Amino acid sequence: MTAHVNDGAPGATGSAGLQDLLEAAAAWERDDVDENDRAELRALVERVTAEGEAARAAVTELRDRFAGTLQFGTAGLRGAMAAGPNRMNRAVVTAAAAGLGTYLRDAVGAEGPAPRVVVGYDARHRSADFARDTAAVMTAQGIEVHVLPRPLPTPVLAFAVRHLEADAGVMVTASHNPAADNGYKVYLGGRVVTDAGQGAQIVPPYDALIAERIAAVGPAAAVERAGSGWQVLGDDVVDAYVAAVGALSDGAARDLRIVTTSLHGVGGPTLARVLAEAGFTDVVPVAEQADPDPDFRTVAFPNPEEKGAIDLALALAQEVDADLVIANDPDADRCAVAVRDRRTGTYQGTETSRSQGWRMLHGDEVGALLGHEVATSGRATGSGATPVLANSVVSSRLLASVAAKHGLAHATTLTGFKWISRTPGLVFGYEEALGYCVDPASVRDKDGISAALVVAQLANRLKAQGRTLVDQLDDLAREHGLFLTDQLSVRFEDLSRIGETMARLRSAPPRTLAGAPVVTVIDLSEGTDELPPTDGVALLTDDDTRVVVRPSGTEPKVKCYLEVVRPVDPGATFEQVGETRAVAQDALATLKQEVAAALGL
Repeated sequence: MTAHVNDGAPGATGSAGLQDLLEAAAAWERDDVDENDRAELRALVERVTAEGEAARAAVTELRDRFAGTLQFGTAGLRGAMAAGPNRMNRAVVTAAAAGLGTYLRDAVGAEGPAPRVVVGYDARHRSADFARDTAAVMTAQGIEVHVLPRPLPTPVLAFAVRHLEADAGVMVTASHNPAADNGYKVYLGGRVVTDAGQGAQIVPPYDALIAERIAAVGPAAAVERAGSGWQVLGDDVVDAYVAAVGALSDGAARDLRIVTTSLHGVGGPTLARVLAEAGFTDVVPVAEQADPDPDFRTVAFPNPEEKGAIDLALALAQEVDADLVIANDPDADRCAVAVRDRRTGTYQGTETSRSQGWRMLHGDEVGALLGHEVATSGRATGSGATPVLANSVVSSRLLASVAAKHGLAHATTLTGFKWISRTPGLVFGYEEALGYCVDPASVRDKDGISAALVVAQLANRLKAQGRTLVDQLDDLAREHGLFLTDQLSVRFEDLSRIGETMARLRSAPPRTLAGAPVVTVIDLSEGTDELPPTDGVALLTDDDTRVVVRPSGTEPKVKCYLEVVRPVDPGATFEQVGETRAVAQDALATLKQEVAAALGL
């Protein structure tokens, strides 16, 4: 690929820097393995030679694509799909597969069987291509490769790693990211990881060891590929997953109408089958979002946490008089739950789901409900001396109180299921971002489908008693106090401001929060008795209000996790619990404003 640099083009036109950039693009295009990517890169380079704003935009885009290499870390790979080393594409995936394969061969040694790898993929653009590339590269390395039979949820892949005793698993997905993105998630198990993290996502030092092998891979075009030789699995692996989830069923009679949505992802058929086999036959899916759509046409962001993402499901629930709404994200590893809460209804004007009180439960609320359910279900047995409930440091402290009440241990982990799921003795784990692990023996990761089943049968049992999930949350408040949580998240265009924000908080933390003195400031970068060092700061007040501030691990954001705690009388009425909740919500709103001001946001 050659390009004439227009001396009149704005920016660094004619500079050595731009010429080096064009040469790097030419080298990448020469060694790329995908003709569409090569053509797309050529078109971008041609725009560099244009005039005016088009040239400036093309130079900016090209610089970003070649600013470095998309980094392989504990989240694997994730980024926008386009040509170039700092994007998700077949060349980058080829290197990742080759490097991972080399690591696996080194890890298991030359003696004994070849490494076994299972590969899954979702329905995003190019996911099937990336899965096929992975299979072709690893098969050429002599690795035994098994590919899931079609686009399936991430929990099915995580299950298959343990079920097939695989040494590694690869899931091609960007989960709930925008349509332009894709990703590459890696699990280790079999002979490579044999402790409580067997079958979980990678953590240090595995990420660095794999990244070293990836960095040593030469041009993608030179990487050997097999044309065949991998095994495409049959539906028996899906059947085994469904059976494992079905073992969580309580076998009770069902009288519950559920609205479901897969947000254009791959979870719909698997969730429908799991619910049906557990006896839930009155299930109404959101038709507009039922089939996989890699463009996610009905939502701005395919993440149930985002405002408006489950509006269609709530409207349908109101229309069909449902008891429960369950929403999975596109790869179905997360689960959102919405209920009718008469405390939040306006009952005025046009009758809508919101006027009738439909609201999505916070992830901490669902985590508390599921944790209590596991703690009292008789399934709380683990490999350790005492079964363990675990959640991340940014999630509510209510789970720790539930564990203590029922004689279970509790563990606080770093953020992310790669940490939660490898807790020894784990019987339940969750993080506030709608991730729940209710069956760690089968899936060492968050699983939105098994969580949906357990939530549904809890709602079903409560309905038989004339009660709801909201009533159960009130019971938890009477027993443990009211724990109310929220989040403040700020996106930065200038990444240097993230470090500046964290430094300012460490050097000058607020003295009060929501009217209460700050009594403890914990710099999480120094580590604690429970946690290794991580970039974050925790603030505690004398009335047990807590704020945890940390940079996002996957986005250019600073996230603030807020929690207020208020005592509730064990004999409090529904109205009294509601009054306490209203007071706590006011305190939470004040807290959010003060934290934003303290961070200069």
